[in-house]
Amino acid sequence: MSQLRLPFATLSPAAYQGLLATNTALVASPLGLPLVELVFLRVSQINGCSFCLGKHSQTLRECGVAQDKLDCLAGWRVSELFSERERAALAWTETLTYVHDKGAPDELYEPLKAHFSDVEISDLTLAVSLMNAFNRLAVGMKL
Repeated sequence: MSQLRLPFATLSPAAYQGLLATNTALVASPLGLPLVELVFLRVSQINGCSFCLGKHSQTLRECGVAQDKLDCLAGWRVSELFSERERAALAWTETLTYVHDKGAPDELYEPLKAHFSDVEISDLTLAVSLMNAFNRLAVGMKL
């Protein structure tokens, strides 16, 4: 493991505490901890954040998510282990994480409405955004 480039949590404590407060709110959201953590893990897979991959995989195992489901997360589109609700969340997760490719067009947003309330869509969008921020901190600062 490499050495941390900068101690960002102590150098920017107010900003970092804001991220942690957002995380606390999201893990208690109506989405439920397993879905939030599944989203966090998928974002971390895409972004290649080793620290977060370990952290969120462990949390999901502690929540009772089966290892075979975690093993198939990168291939969720072709796996039968994911519910329609999880598929909608994961599709939105990838859309926002790869926002530079296509933006976030209506045809990728609309399917969420069949599985999530407005509050849940908002929380889901915040969860994807937060984990992308955490991944960039971890990767950029060599956590």
